[in-house]
Amino acid sequence: MDKNIIWYNEQRIIRTIKSLYEHNMEGHFVESRKELFEKLEQWIPQGSVIGVGDSMTLFETGVIEFFRNGNFSFLDKYREDLSKDEKRDIYIKNFSADTFVCSTNAITEKGELFNIDGNGSRVAPMLYGPKQVILVAGVNKLVKNLQEAEIRVRQYAAPIDAKRLNKATPCTKTGYCVDCKSPSRICNDFVTITGQFVKGRIKIIIVNERLGY
Repeated sequence: MDKNIIWYNEQRIIRTIKSLYEHNMEGHFVESRKELFEKLEQWIPQGSVIGVGDSMTLFETGVIEFFRNGNFSFLDKYREDLSKDEKRDIYIKNFSADTFVCSTNAITEKGELFNIDGNGSRVAPMLYGPKQVILVAGVNKLVKNLQEAEIRVRQYAAPIDAKRLNKATPCTKTGYCVDCKSPSRICNDFVTITGQFVKGRIKIIIVNERLGY
């Protein structure tokens, strides 16, 4: 990559991380998945209760398998044998997890986290409950501001995710959001996190890769 583009991207990441700290959230940049797992091992004690939110990023990076194979009490919402009631029980238990791990739809350079959720099971534990929240995100999730964040999620990430989930929504046909009223709509909860009372409760790891949607 051109050295001037690398410089530009580095400055953007520096601005974003500085802003996250100003909002009582931690921002960390890692160059590789190896560094990502070093951070997770540093922050998550063995034997901890771990919950996760819906995230392609966690699968792509191998984080789900890391929790499955590690010495953790993993609330695995992805087990194939789970009934609807059992999955809901895991969602409730996530609130009392030692650590909740997921990704985020967008991170602004002002240090804001923007997410759109279907039933709130991912964003709710980010807001309250778990002692620690760790968000893993690729550099593709960085945006300038909240306006750009909403455009990114509604016009790009949401239609792709709806397609992945085989939802019968207009966006799975058109490839873009029409603010539908479909009963299968996944854009129900719009949540912006602009700061934290508990310093460092939310930790964001920005990985130098394009990850997830």
